[in-house]
Amino acid sequence: RMEASCLELALEGERLCKAGDFKAGAAFFEAAVQVGTEDLKTLSAIYSQLGNAYFYLKEYSKALEYHKHDLTLARTIGDRIGEAKASGNLGNTLKILGQFDEAVVCCQRHLDISQEQGDKVGEARALYNIGNVYHAKGKHLSWNMAQDPGYLSQEVKETLQKASEYYERNLSLVKELGDRAAQGRAYGNLGNTQYLLGNFSEAIAFHKERLAIAKEFGDKAAERRAYSNLGNAHIFLGRFDISAEYYKKTLQLSRQLKDQAVEAQACYSLGNTYTLLQDYERAIEYHLKHLVIAQELGDRVGEGRACWSLGNAYVSLGSHEQALHFARKHLEISQEIGDRNGELTAQVNMAQLKSALGLGPGDEDVGTAHHYSGYEAQGARPKRLQRNSMDSLDLLKFPSEKVSKDVWPQRLNIRASKAVQRQKKKTTSARNSRVFLTQTFSQKANKSHALSQSKAKSIPQERSYDECFFDLLSKFQSNRMDDQRCPLEECPSEAAEAEQCAGQAGAGRQVGAQSSLMASPQTEEFFDLIASSQSRRLDDQRANVGNLPGLRITHNNLGHLRVEGDAQEPGDEFFNMLMKCQSSRIDDQRCAPPDSIPRGPTMPDEDFFSLIQRVQAKRMDEQRVDLASA
Repeated sequence: RMEASCLELALEGERLCKAGDFKAGAAFFEAAVQVGTEDLKTLSAIYSQLGNAYFYLKEYSKALEYHKHDLTLARTIGDRIGEAKASGNLGNTLKILGQFDEAVVCCQRHLDISQEQGDKVGEARALYNIGNVYHAKGKHLSWNMAQDPGYLSQEVKETLQKASEYYERNLSLVKELGDRAAQGRAYGNLGNTQYLLGNFSEAIAFHKERLAIAKEFGDKAAERRAYSNLGNAHIFLGRFDISAEYYKKTLQLSRQLKDQAVEAQACYSLGNTYTLLQDYERAIEYHLKHLVIAQELGDRVGEGRACWSLGNAYVSLGSHEQALHFARKHLEISQEIGDRNGELTAQVNMAQLKSALGLGPGDEDVGTAHHYSGYEAQGARPKRLQRNSMDSLDLLKFPSEKVSKDVWPQRLNIRASKAVQRQKKKTTSARNSRVFLTQTFSQKANKSHALSQSKAKSIPQERSYDECFFDLLSKFQSNRMDDQRCPLEECPSEAAEAEQCAGQAGAGRQVGAQSSLMASPQTEEFFDLIASSQSRRLDDQRANVGNLPGLRITHNNLGHLRVEGDAQEPGDEFFNMLMKCQSSRIDDQRCAPPDSIPRGPTMPDEDFFSLIQRVQAKRMDEQRVDLASA
């Protein structure tokens, strides 16, 4: 009855996960693990499903834990197909965690076993997963490397080219298998990779193929992504009007899918596209829509970008007061979210706008509030700030008319004399300190001259003071390490034994006394303790079958575990894989640099301003004139 209960719980968890309720499904799988089973195949399937459920719930540490259990159990019972699938699941989880090298090793293991077993479907999935890992690594490197817009380092190019190669192999195989859905995914990823490499015409061709297959299956989400990618690619080819049409279709589908974040991204892209087309009224319309959704979703990053874009659009229209308002909002949000680049940009924009309006650096944008009554009707809802420029006026104490005019110069003279006296005291104390240090250094220098008279004559006086300073510093610092040492105390009998051994060795073998000291029973016990402590560290990293959760070991499966476990002795390939996985463990302890540009849910993966930078990056080179050789 217990076995049936475990299986029933697992089947219910699988049903819930297929229905999209991964949280409830994970709860049923956890309950199945608590009940336990002696069927190793069933337990392996539960581990796999539970790891996938946690993966979709974005609890990647738990997903990694259960996929490791699945891999350990599959290797123990000799299930090669199960081992391949577990390796692939581990690779996908490690990719999300940013451990790309380890992910490649696991996915390659998936590919090797699938090819060994003749599993074409598994081979296609492994090729696709490896391409995804290299694609994610290329994007990660391009985002975090300091580089000029439109330029890719050699490492990024090689990584993306590897991704493209694996995607092409995957596409060839799924065409052979006749899997149209997998072909659509391959076309989409090939388009994204070519886009990152700067091959925009090829990217457009791949995305059109992806669009056709998405329409064939009625996959609205994939269709929406294809339209967005096509719009981005046409931006780089200078076809802004075509990009606007694709972005409009993206906006329409996002509303059908009721995805507000994607709707805001489409509005943001449309606003910037119309800015490029110099249709600033329509650009403002779409940026205001983006601002509304960003405020509703609490996306401060997207709200700041919307204010920045609105400020630029109003500047192009010559409406400097409105532009100053949104530049001020951009500055406040950038300071709040820690966007240093946005903060500097907003400060520069505000300074230029105040100069154009004839305002001083400390002046407020007077008369701005009444311009924005219409924005609240449109949903932008800018927060009106109270003018606090006059609130601190009472802090300045002006003289009353009863006070004589001569009193103020007298007070100023008194304050000036007190300031001069304080300055003299500081100067005298500083001079006394220098004299004391000079005398100390001179005494130290005289002692050092007495020790080495031959070298003292050749050393200048100024240089000897510096050397004495460092000598003095080293003298005070030299005993700090000794204070932290723990001396080994010996009992009198052990000291006598050490002296006796040293006497037998003779006066000319002082090293023997030191070695006998190190070989004392107390010291040997200390090293034995270290050895015993360190010897268990490898055991802690070994996978013990008895520690697998949910496994009920009986006489039936115990013998099966032993036989199969002995048959699967790890070979050189396994240890090579282990070395590769362990080689980058030190990187896990490093602190990753912060993102240069904060990202929000209403912002596209690649910010539109970075798109424009990459488009404009090479225009200066085209305007240069080569100097004629002499």
